[in-house]
Amino acid sequence: MENKFITIKQAAKILGVTPLTLRNWDNNGKFPAGRHPISNYRVYRIEDVEDIILSMGIKVDNRKPTRTEVRKLIVNHLTD
Repeated sequence: MENKFITIKQAAKILGVTPLTLRNWDNNGKFPAGRHPISNYRVYRIEDVEDIILSMGIKVDNRKPTRTEVRKLIVNHLTD
């Protein structure tokens, strides 16, 4: 999954926020986005999305999810 990028819409769906929230986080430096080289649209590395999910402190069954569980969550969201 390394070096894979997702759109702002996909990242927002995975994180449970709106694309506007991600734009604000990017503008404020809280969760910076990369830019697509041709369209200049915001894109996010899957690894960065995993990191922010892990840093949010979301609990699954009263415990922190593993990176593998987070990757499965992301894959499930991307295939929907």
